[in-house]
Amino acid sequence: MAVVEQLLKADADGTISFGNYELSEKSKLDNFKHEGNILKVKTFKDITKLEQNEMFLYESVPGTAVTHFKENENGVSFEVEGPGDAQITVGLEDNAEYHVSLDGKSIGVMKTGVGGKLNFSVSFAGSPVKVDIHK
Repeated sequence: MAVVEQLLKADADGTISFGNYELSEKSKLDNFKHEGNILKVKTFKDITKLEQNEMFLYESVPGTAVTHFKENENGVSFEVEGPGDAQITVGLEDNAEYHVSLDGKSIGVMKTGVGGKLNFSVSFAGSPVKVDIHK
């Protein structure tokens, strides 16, 4: 997997891909329309952030590249890659429990708070990590 040169793009399978951790300066793309939503991405080597309809959806520190990002009423799934380990935060439903799996291995059940944010770390071993978060 490589970085997303366009910063944010719609994939043929209905998912989106975003993020370029190789950029040395902050870049952004906003007003990207996808399935009735307005998306905005900010990305570079230090951070990648995605908003949907002006609401927080994804953030990684340092920056990452995300492919096959799909959100539904039960959670999100995507593949993520970066130059080193990353701290990832996703915006979900307030006060809900989610099962989190990395590459098919459960890392447990996590609960969101009032802000609906869920935090976890990802270690990269030279290949993308598949993330599945669902109720």
